[in-house]
Amino acid sequence: MPSFRNGPVEIAYLDEGEGYPIVLVHGFASNKNITWVYPRWVSELKRHGRRVIALDNRGHGESTKLYDPNDYDLNAMVGDVRALLDHLGLDRVDMMGYSLGSRVTGCLARSEPQRVRSAILGGLGVDMIEGGGPGENVANALEAVSLDGITDSVGRTFRAFADQTRSDLKALAACLRGSRCLATREEIASIAVPVLIAVGTIDEIAGSARALAALIPGAEVLDIPDRDHMRAVGDRAFSAGVLDFLSRRP
Repeated sequence: MPSFRNGPVEIAYLDEGEGYPIVLVHGFASNKNITWVYPRWVSELKRHGRRVIALDNRGHGESTKLYDPNDYDLNAMVGDVRALLDHLGLDRVDMMGYSLGSRVTGCLARSEPQRVRSAILGGLGVDMIEGGGPGENVANALEAVSLDGITDSVGRTFRAFADQTRSDLKALAACLRGSRCLATREEIASIAVPVLIAVGTIDEIAGSARALAALIPGAEVLDIPDRDHMRAVGDRAFSAGVLDFLSRRP
């Protein structure tokens, strides 16, 4: 698996297919394989004529693990994606994120619209401005000795997921504490690229997709029927809606 260094951090990534590039940014406690390869996003996008690039965020997957929350400031995570574009010589791309990856995607789309042709925000609605993602209860669950005894339902869900993905629990706790950054309404309203917001209809973590879309000029909403935060990624309605959105880019 290829990798590159952004300062002291080594970032693992995949780069497959040919055509206009799309960069995929996974969510908290996941990795490029769990979010994008196994649910067949990479193969589907390649089949539709796209060059597909997906990275492991710092602290996740095969990328460098860090244990200081300050190393996971959202600007640092956005900087990893920017450095990846520079490393690959890509001037402009489509981007798709999920959950934390949508925070990264939205931030880059807002700050550098010349590099982002369109942005797909999966698994994140109005909590982009009203909620900083999983809270201290999840960090505590990640730092617990084991899943046994964790009574907080959200914390237990994330800990079970992190155990399943064999993640570095201390790195994830640091990431959670360092990346809980909210955008302002003014920042969100300044996004000037085409945006699709895709959220499961029973997702209790993301917040309302329509409330976020109301703040972004021209944003579209894609409902992922009967899917919660953890089960929306591989849904066919999600992939079909994204492929339709991308097919309408000039």
